Amino acid sequence: MLYDLTAVQFSKMLKNLSLILEKGEVFANLKKVDMAVLLNSRLAPDQFNLIRQIQIACDTAKIGVARLTGNLETVPKHDDTETTLPELQARITSVIEYLAQFTEADFADAPTIHVSQPRWEGKYLTGYEFAIEHAIPNLYFHVTTAYAILRHNGVDVGKKDYLGPMPYKS
Repeated sequence: MLYDLTAVQFSKMLKNLSLILEKGEVFANLKKVDMAVLLNSRLAPDQFNLIRQIQIACDTAKIGVARLTGNLETVPKHDDTETTLPELQARITSVIEYLAQFTEADFADAPTIHVSQPRWEGKYLTGYEFAIEHAIPNLYFHVTTAYAILRHNGVDVGKKDYLGPMPYKS
């Protein structure tokens, strides 16, 4: 189940983020607003701008899945130097492509592995705890904040854009 909750869902949310950013670009062109203005916007003075929200969402997805599967050495490197929408879209695409390499079998030990990181000062979470209490909420926080920054600036995005396509049955 952790495969579906992380690799699959993270990919979906990054695709939704990409489409939301495309709507931001259309808005900027129509309103004759420099896209850099939107990319550098933030909701509060002490909060990261849209560029950084996208970078962190991508990092959360790729590093979270890598930690859960014991594949930190395979994580694509991004230098956080993006300043344009095409650069950010390329980053999103590279993370989606990375996540597509994983299978459910890669997550066999994920629930019980110990996950740590330097800022946790020697403490750890189980893989299940890490996914549920850290990686998943963190990804949603940064995608939601990116959405909110664009919405706050007048981009016509709504809940359906955020949620993306649904697997409806009939």
